[in-house]
Amino acid sequence: MKIKEIHVYAHDLPVRNGPYTMANAQVWALDTTLVKIVSDTGHVGWGETCPVGPTYCASHARGARAALEEMGRGLIGASLHPVSLRRKMDSLLNGHRYAKAALDIAAYDIIGKATGLRVAELLGGVAQENVPSYFATGVGEPDEIARIAAEKVAEGYPRLQIKIGGRPVEVDIAVLRKVWEVIGGKGVRLAADGNRGLPTRDALRLSRECQEIPFIMEQPCNTVEELAAIRGQVHHGIYMDENGEDLATVIRAAGTGLVDGFGMKVTRIGGLQQMAAFRDICEARSLPHTCDDAWGGDIIAAACTHIGATVQPRLNEGVWLAAPYIEGNYDRTGVNIVGGHIRLPEGPGLGVVPEEGMFGNPVLSFG
Repeated sequence: MKIKEIHVYAHDLPVRNGPYTMANAQVWALDTTLVKIVSDTGHVGWGETCPVGPTYCASHARGARAALEEMGRGLIGASLHPVSLRRKMDSLLNGHRYAKAALDIAAYDIIGKATGLRVAELLGGVAQENVPSYFATGVGEPDEIARIAAEKVAEGYPRLQIKIGGRPVEVDIAVLRKVWEVIGGKGVRLAADGNRGLPTRDALRLSRECQEIPFIMEQPCNTVEELAAIRGQVHHGIYMDENGEDLATVIRAAGTGLVDGFGMKVTRIGGLQQMAAFRDICEARSLPHTCDDAWGGDIIAAACTHIGATVQPRLNEGVWLAAPYIEGNYDRTGVNIVGGHIRLPEGPGLGVVPEEGMFGNPVLSFG
């Protein structure tokens, strides 16, 4: 199958009870980019990419659409095989994996619809139909974050991610202690996510003063060099998130023992084809990891759930969805979290059917 048409849409996703606050970003609404591909066989596939504003990572919504415009005409007639498509995109534009991911996701959706297979089956087979999720709090005060943590444990989430950083480390220490007071002994895994917001000094102090709390530190510091500097001094495992920009970095981090796991984003690494390779690298080194994304609607949610469903259960740290944080769905039923888990969508491809009329006219069209 080959690409016959490409249509690009822009759509706002308002943040419920916003803003959503992280160490390096505060957002009230997100501008998501949706991609519709029509194949020469008449099949239609959908993809999406949705950066969390312009400061979370080296990506932004208008940048995604500029990259898609740069590649669009050159992709008409290109093969929809994910590896061939990735190589074709790379020949047209260097980098910009987060934009290319939307096309990759749409390609898998089309192939699934054409073959009658779910994307998870195309990616290696379903290991779990009911995929574990996790809840990520925003940056907040101790009592408020502890209250949220207790609620989410009661809802059935098997893992919590507590956002820290961007403020005095004493507050982050107080937050983690208060959270552990209310969830300790309940069998819930805990992550303290700095989103690159802690200097090494504060990361070391936080680990030293919270030795009794069994959490992992997710991307506490800004750079790979800073992670390496604290690696031998902290009392907690370290996961890489924002620094995991490509497979080459993942291979180096896994091969040198720099980290104990990863928080990986589908669009950051370039889509589902690269994400499957990442999963296999982690399995080879027994490294736990998440399969999620920075933000997005039902298409991103479905893509993350499909790859998450293929992960070996003992290494599966969960799939994070933006669904609890945004208003509404654009799929007829939506991809949602129930009891801390996500049911793998039924039907071929991604298993979602966007209501195209919600998106207005395409901002770009090719073919």
